[in-house]
Amino acid sequence: MAILIKTSAEIDKMRSSGEVLRQVHEAVRPLVVPGASTMDLERAAAARMDELRAVSAFKGYHGFPAVLCTSVNSEVVHGIPSPKRILADGDIISIDCGVIVNGFYSDCAVTYAVGAPSPTARRLLDVTRASLQEAIRQAQVGGRLGDISAAVQEMCEAEGFGVVKEFVGHGIGKSMHEDPRCLTLALAGRGRG
Repeated sequence: MAILIKTSAEIDKMRSSGEVLRQVHEAVRPLVVPGASTMDLERAAAARMDELRAVSAFKGYHGFPAVLCTSVNSEVVHGIPSPKRILADGDIISIDCGVIVNGFYSDCAVTYAVGAPSPTARRLLDVTRASLQEAIRQAQVGGRLGDISAAVQEMCEAEGFGVVKEFVGHGIGKSMHEDPRCLTLALAGRGRG
């Protein structure tokens, strides 16, 4: 597969899809509290998608049963919401959601603290946020995907954390997974520029 270059009109549609996804995350965020179930979050996300006339990018994708992936604590990705999975004070939860609006996908995972996180969890959230900011700084015309990946990996490892090597980021547009594949483990100066 090749990288699909988007037109200005397509980028505007992608931006609109991303705005809808932001609103879905905003509807779910206040419910991330001790005692809530991951199914409570699922129901809120599905209702907000319906209100915004968005289609879930996840539900039904390779048989996935939900509009959200809700991964708690050490779960890496693709957690399935359940009424039995109750959030506790100190948990962290990654909420991954994708929507389709006017034929264009958007996809975003956000990790939230539930109540008061432990010092280690707070540090993890701070380090990963800082690594995201560094990745954004590396995303420049003429740069390489490896520069972005290396910046994230180096920052996380310098702070005693690791990166998940088995999964990759990806491009998005008219399908959920487009090129380029964005490795979480890479060398600076390598990859497409």
